[in-house]
Amino acid sequence: MGDPGDLSNFVNAVIHEASFDKIASYIDQAKSDIDAEIIAGGNHDKSEGYFIEPTVILAKTPRYTTMETELFGPVITIYVYDENDFEATLKLVDTTSEYALTGAVFSKDRYAIELASEKLKNAAGNFYINDKPTGAVVSQQPFGGARASGTNDKAGSALNLLRWVSPRTIKETFVPPTDYRYPFLG
Repeated sequence: MGDPGDLSNFVNAVIHEASFDKIASYIDQAKSDIDAEIIAGGNHDKSEGYFIEPTVILAKTPRYTTMETELFGPVITIYVYDENDFEATLKLVDTTSEYALTGAVFSKDRYAIELASEKLKNAAGNFYINDKPTGAVVSQQPFGGARASGTNDKAGSALNLLRWVSPRTIKETFVPPTDYRYPFLG
């Protein structure tokens, strides 16, 4: 962690004190909740910059608060589901959050990948298969989410233009029809 000007640093400070305070409060809450456990990281310091240590929270219930809240910081919450409840877990993922920015599924099973892709089609504007769900590069990969994460208008692509225009089609015929029937009806 450190200065973003030093490219050897993997993580830098969060953007401002309000963000720091919000993220730190979720981490501190997880430290005391019986439904969560900090399994990595969990420290934060704003004595010089707004630094949040990369943190992993293990949620013991699927609806734990950080499973449903976008924190915009170096914090991830995981929930271990029963492998026999995969389809029920997909439904849980689809209904857990009001947000739908990014999501990922990791699997070697093509059936599981196809099922997840179909069941989660409205759960993530950008959906990744066997890849991390962060770091979309503008102009190389369109980016945008749905639900409370935005209008899914795919910034960085031609699709985004549709957000700013009112498309219409115009048809002009130079040979006026002489019969109400289409030629194939003849």
